[in-house]
Amino acid sequence: MASKLQQLQAKAVQVSQYVTKNGCAYYKHLLEQNRQHIVQPATVEKCQELSKQLFYTRLASIPGRYESFWKELEGVKHIWRNRHELKVEDVGIAALFGLELYAWFCVGEIAGRGFTFTGYYV
Repeated sequence: MASKLQQLQAKAVQVSQYVTKNGCAYYKHLLEQNRQHIVQPATVEKCQELSKQLFYTRLASIPGRYESFWKELEGVKHIWRNRHELKVEDVGIAALFGLELYAWFCVGEIAGRGFTFTGYYV
């Protein structure tokens, strides 16, 4: 156990050295690559204006998302009404999708608890 801890510490030191050595170059490259998205001059007023634009743009997109939701719901209702015409493959895919969602929920719960398992012990 102690040797694994030492290996982990050595790996963490290597990673931190790599980040220290290459972090600045990566930062500069990232900014250069995305220069078109940077607003000059970066003032508080400009940041507030952009924040308001984002908020109201997202607010204005609600009707479109609302319509999309109802279209999706109508599609689900249509499938449910015609469920006797479904193929086994379609049902299997839907079942796997539901199982995957449930698994992600469980993993999220475990991660939220700090990767501890709780429950009854036999």
